[in-house]
Amino acid sequence: MTALRNRSIVAFAQGRRMSQPDFLDSHQRHLTDAEHLYALQRYANADHLYGLSAECGLKRLMQAFGMPLDSDGLPPGPDKKHINKLWPRYEAYRSGMVPGTRFGLAQDPFTDWQIEQRYEHQGRFTTAVVDPHRQGAADIATLIRDARAAGYSL
Repeated sequence: MTALRNRSIVAFAQGRRMSQPDFLDSHQRHLTDAEHLYALQRYANADHLYGLSAECGLKRLMQAFGMPLDSDGLPPGPDKKHINKLWPRYEAYRSGMVPGTRFGLAQDPFTDWQIEQRYEHQGRFTTAVVDPHRQGAADIATLIRDARAAGYSL
């Protein structure tokens, strides 16, 4: 176990990954943790995780709809974005497939979400700020369940 941990630390320090990203697992665990934090009124960290959950969920759906991945299992340039810039990319993949037309999303609730907000004071994060992101992440979770039910391998 120590040797594996040391290899992982060295790989991380050198900017290499030990395994392929798992967008679906990341989506689910970020959403679960966000819900726990939300229930404890830890809105700042919950909001951050809702954004990451939504990003990972959309990337998994985009992958199912044809988004290519590089050798590290990551999206290429135009799709290597955080959730506040990813919604239109999802729409491009979804609308480009006839079966994907069933998996549309409402208006993008993440236009005001920024990865840099992890540095902001937690007092800025109220339910008025967080709730739209919470709903957006939940909507993506529903799309993933619907895509699975429709036969997509997610």
